[in-house]
Amino acid sequence: MISAILSAIVVGLVIGALGRLVVKGRQNMSILATLLIGIAAALVGSVIAGLLGVSDTAGVDWIQLFIQVGLAAIGVSVYTGNRIRG
Repeated sequence: MISAILSAIVVGLVIGALGRLVVKGRQNMSILATLLIGIAAALVGSVIAGLLGVSDTAGVDWIQLFIQVGLAAIGVSVYTGNRIRG
């Protein structure tokens, strides 16, 4: 149980940070907001990847990662009101 929570926090921070990198400009948001957006994007992205049948592949699940980072970028963009890099 504790390891699942810790891994969700770590994955949430990584996904949230990658999402922030995709959004142009400076984001005025806390680490907690980045964490929460990242965790939500990781969870929703995993569900979407599962529905698309790409969540369990050999090696790194690149498609799932791109979905999660894309959702985090959208979340950061909505939270801060910035535009996503094109």
